[in-house]
Amino acid sequence: MTTALPTENRPERRVYWALADSWTIVRRELTHLVKQPSLIAWQLGFPIVSVLLFVYVFGSAMNVGEGTDYKSYAMPGMFAMTMAFGFMNTAMAVAIDKERGVTDRFRSMPMSPSAVVTGRGLSDVLHAALDLLVLMVIALVIGWRSNTGVVAGLVAFGLLLWLRFALIWVGVWIGLKVANQEAAGNLFALAFPFGMVSSVFTPPHLMPDWLGAIAMWNPVSATANAIRELYGTPVATGGSWVEQNSALMAVVWPIVITAVFLPLAVRRYQRLSR
Repeated sequence: MTTALPTENRPERRVYWALADSWTIVRRELTHLVKQPSLIAWQLGFPIVSVLLFVYVFGSAMNVGEGTDYKSYAMPGMFAMTMAFGFMNTAMAVAIDKERGVTDRFRSMPMSPSAVVTGRGLSDVLHAALDLLVLMVIALVIGWRSNTGVVAGLVAFGLLLWLRFALIWVGVWIGLKVANQEAAGNLFALAFPFGMVSSVFTPPHLMPDWLGAIAMWNPVSATANAIRELYGTPVATGGSWVEQNSALMAVVWPIVITAVFLPLAVRRYQRLSR
């Protein structure tokens, strides 16, 4: 005789509650955002200051080759850098929740074990999309324009969020790994080179050979170069394979990062308080 499973243990009900619990976490994070809009201003502060410095202060002295206007070159890189630096915001938020006991309370509740991590990922993607839209509006105000159509622009937007989605799991893992939010904040110094040693502000082939090689293979460079092509901005490159295949690498790098750090983040969450 086959014993019927309790209603709540059926696969379809487990999937339902996993989705419902994830959406609860998303709503929690979005509610915090609505109540604290200063968070958006804080996260966009560095990119905006960078725009002012590199486009207006240093822009006239920057030469990226092929007669490319520096503003057209720098703004797509700025979009990619904003998505790249976002993983430290994720790490900080996760570390704060862990330090304040919020994560432990979630773990003690009758909710799906995957909901906290999944909900954090979804809410951060939505937050990143809002950050990106605001930054693009600022770019349009200062005179940046895309030279291609709507479809190419949407693909570029998707590649930027794809990078951010992958780096979310790096942030979740770091936030669960560090002892407290102060330790998470100190890691910004390590994250800074990740965004800066890339093609964001200058083509890697103009750097010293050893530094240029690192910048060429940086995932941020792949996304930045790919969206420059999609926006119709001529890309000055050194002819390396990775630069010539930036669109492919802009898809592959996030897959690799997700494959490595998503399991690490889930495993670390499951091992908390053990």
